[in-house]
Formats: sequence, C-alpha cells, structure tokens
Amino acid sequence: MKEQGIAAQPAREVSSIKKEVGEILDRVQNLSTQIARRAYEIFEENGRKVGLDLAHWFQAEAELLHPIHLRVSESPEAITVRAEVPGFGAKDLEVSIEPWRLIITGKREAKEVPGTVCFERCPDRILRVVDLLSEVNAGKALATLKNGILEVVMPKVSVAKKVPIESAKV
Repeated sequence: MKEQGIAAQPAREVSSIKKEVGEILDRVQNLSTQIARRAYEIFEENGRKVGLDLAHWFQAEAELLHPIHLRVSESPEAITVRAEVPGFGAKDLEVSIEPWRLIITGKREAKEVPGTVCFERCPDRILRVVDLLSEVNAGKALATLKNGILEVVMPKVSVAKKVPIESAKV
C-alpha cells in the first residue's frame, strides 16, 4: 500500500486572530457611531419630531451604508462574486476573505463640486458580508476591479477524494 502525505496548514497565532477581531469590532463601533450622528442630524433637520427614531436610523444607514448589489456564482472549482461598486477605486476598497465568508468594505472621500445647486447624497462607505456555501482558499483568491464591478474569484478548498483500498495478498 502506498503511503499518502498529509496536507497541513500552519495554525494562525491567537494574538493575530484577536487583533483582527479587535479591528473589526472597532470598525463596527465607529460605523455605529457615524450612523447615530447622521440619524441625529436628520432628526434636527426634520424639526426634532419625536417618534421617528427608527425612520431616521434607517435613513442614516441607507446614506452611509449603500447595499452592494451582488451576483454569486459557483462552479466545482471556485466561487465567484461580482459586486457593483460604482465610484470606488481599488484604493478605496478592502476585501477580506475567511474560509466561509467574504467581507467587502469601502470608503471614499466625498467630493464637493463648487457651484452645485442640487445633488443627491451618494454613500461614501459600503459594507457587505457574504456567507459562502463552500469553504474557500483565501490565499489563492483573486480580486479585480473594472468599470465599477469588483470580481472576487475564490478557489474552493479541495474536496476529500475516495481512495480505493487494496487487499493485501497473504
């Protein structure tokens, strides 16, 4: 019988994982604070009408966190996510990949054009978390941005294969 090698991946240090979790929690806290500030601004702009707290909060979220439109496709080899991120450049976006999750965040500077009479407020921040149906190899993933479409191709982790068992001759 042939001896088979065992594939192993080095474990990440606990301190590294704690640091990443801490950074994510800090970003979430910062985002929550910004939403609360914007909701209060909306409350002020609407004449301090009481009872519209939730509506103000949802409006602030919509302004600050534009939902990213996605298309997720899966093949036997990889999972591909195409996200619409118009107006964001490669430097404005951050893609984080975990074995079962994709996180897309983005932040861009608001541009004020002198002489503008009317404008619609476009979100300057985006956040989208996608739970994946299969485990992916984050180290081999590839992200590209073209014409406002972010494409992330994540190869799947190799699926276990059945190995035939040979009977030993006595």
